[in-house]
Amino acid sequence: MALLDYFKPVVSMTAEEAREFMKGKNPDDYNLIDVRQPAEYELKHLAGAKLIPVGELQNHLNEVDKARPTITY
Repeated sequence: MALLDYFKPVVSMTAEEAREFMKGKNPDDYNLIDVRQPAEYELKHLAGAKLIPVGELQNHLNEVDKARPTITY
């Protein structure tokens, strides 16, 4: 990750705004990342969400398609 990547603005959205964003879109049009712990993910997660616990994000950034919008929860 380059230094300037840390200074890009991050847009926050409510759960309702995220639902509206995803509604009617192909899941391949965006990245959906669950940053909780594996046990929480196993209990329940959004369909299509990829598990990358928050503590491991730095090591898995290469797995996220930068060309697509990313939603984390």
